[in-house]
Amino acid sequence: MMTSGFLMSFAAANHVPKNLKSPSGTETSSSVVLIWDKPDNYNVVAEYQIFKDGKIAGSSKITNYTIRNLKPNTAYSFTVKSKDTKGRLSGSGNEIKISTRNTGKTYNILNYGAIGDSLTLNTLAIQKAIDACTPGGTVVIPAGIFLSGALFLKSDMTLYIEKNGVLKGSANIEDYLPMISNRFEGWERESFASLITAGKLDKSGKINVTNLAIRGEGKIYGGGSALGNAMKAAKGKRARGRLICLMNCSNVDIQGLAIENSPCWTLQYTYCSNVTCHDLNIKSEAPNGDGIDPDSSVDSYIFNCIFHTSDDCIAIKSGKNPEGNIIGKPTENLWVTNCDFAEGISVSVGSEMSGGVRNILIRDCKLGNLSNGLQIKSTKERGGFVENLVVKDCELQLIKIVTSINFNMDGDAAPDMPVFRNIEFINIDMTKADINKPVIFIEGFDDPEHYTKNVILKNIVLPENSKVYIRNCSDFIFDNVLSATKQKPEYEIISSTSIKH
Repeated sequence: MMTSGFLMSFAAANHVPKNLKSPSGTETSSSVVLIWDKPDNYNVVAEYQIFKDGKIAGSSKITNYTIRNLKPNTAYSFTVKSKDTKGRLSGSGNEIKISTRNTGKTYNILNYGAIGDSLTLNTLAIQKAIDACTPGGTVVIPAGIFLSGALFLKSDMTLYIEKNGVLKGSANIEDYLPMISNRFEGWERESFASLITAGKLDKSGKINVTNLAIRGEGKIYGGGSALGNAMKAAKGKRARGRLICLMNCSNVDIQGLAIENSPCWTLQYTYCSNVTCHDLNIKSEAPNGDGIDPDSSVDSYIFNCIFHTSDDCIAIKSGKNPEGNIIGKPTENLWVTNCDFAEGISVSVGSEMSGGVRNILIRDCKLGNLSNGLQIKSTKERGGFVENLVVKDCELQLIKIVTSINFNMDGDAAPDMPVFRNIEFINIDMTKADINKPVIFIEGFDDPEHYTKNVILKNIVLPENSKVYIRNCSDFIFDNVLSATKQKPEYEIISSTSIKH
């Protein structure tokens, strides 16, 4: 009877995985990507089991899984169950049904005159293959190093880079002309094209490229600092291209690749929906070498990625005052899970967030010795809001909300100051944090109506002798925020109300 009772308890709803979905655009003719959220009670979960048409198809210790070796143009149903440390299964979460795609034609760039010797400029040959690609087709970059300038992708295609294949960006700025409309640091302006560009900038939000994939086991390697510096010298800092730039795109899957040596931001998507970036290894060394920048975009996923960057690993943006306020397109509904942020400045919201940021989940991530840790950054001129941000089950070394940055200040002020509210940090390991500065540093704005408010910090393990700094904040709850030996941190609380600790 005791065993039966345990089985009933484990099968209860609070042990069942939640929100199973397959991000739009990630299905292929032979695979389906699944992602889900943990059950409410996951402390005894050892792994998840994935079921295809009622039969077990695989297992995962993390909250995503790619099912391979499927048949083209075939409908399947999927569910996920939790398995506990004693081998017992929960009930099923929600069922989803997905159809794989048809097998499309392939277009090997070698057949269009490309030469993979790292010296021959292949822009025209590769673009010819892209232009020839029929809906559902795949442009293949095989083994070899293929030098190229700006390439322009389109709807209903896949760019696939095979193992030992490299798409290498030219270092010549002439290879990234003509200039195109773009957004950089919150401003719409002309810039050089990126090595890979998809879509045309349209602040109305109208989608003009859909069902696009950039996948493979190879590498995209840009022109790096040399190219970025040349672009900056020719047309200014904000005219630099990215490595991958998506504008007004939907149902995009970027998967499996090493992406390195960008001239500035590595991967930016603006006014987009349903963009999924997963299983990527991103490295940058250039100034402003962000990893991934979601910008006024909705319903996107970033998971299983490794970051070594010279700037923010991820920077969540939505425009800058006054233009960002007028356009008013937030970044919202973003999941960041199972990522390793090994090197960089921070995982950040802002500083360009004038269109607003909401409904962000950061979970099961490891943030290494990032100089600004997990950071929300803004100025009183920005306007906009950051709300409904949840950071959970992560290892990080600094929590920072700062309202007094002293850079990127151009542009008329918004009519009102930003609001930061409804933020949670739960189950966080901060034991590697630097105790020579506050390990938790949170500011609001001077006006009590714009204090940082409604923040919960729960089950956070600190190093010994930690400091917490709180200024211009209200309605905070510190619950079990202690060192491993149950030592409380030293609190410095300034001009704040209803701080429970």
